[in-house]
Amino acid sequence: MFVVYILYSEKHSKFYTGFTSNLIERIKSHNSLSNKGYTIKYRPWKVIYIEFFENKVDAIKREQSLKSGRGRNWIKQNFNPEDGFISA
Repeated sequence: MFVVYILYSEKHSKFYTGFTSNLIERIKSHNSLSNKGYTIKYRPWKVIYIEFFENKVDAIKREQSLKSGRGRNWIKQNFNPEDGFISA
């Protein structure tokens, strides 16, 4: 099972999209374990959205879609921090 996830940093008003086969460990990595990379600058992160996939290929396609211009717009339209992320 694979998961595509969207994280949000309230402190910095930033979104991050990724995929993994182990969501709990990946979130730990984003929030505390990792000592390099994009996400360390914007800690703490909270999970605001997840989608499950049976295979890695489909998860990667969805992640890439969400990282495209249309995908970023969809995220901004559906996950407004002022609305509590409930409009998706």
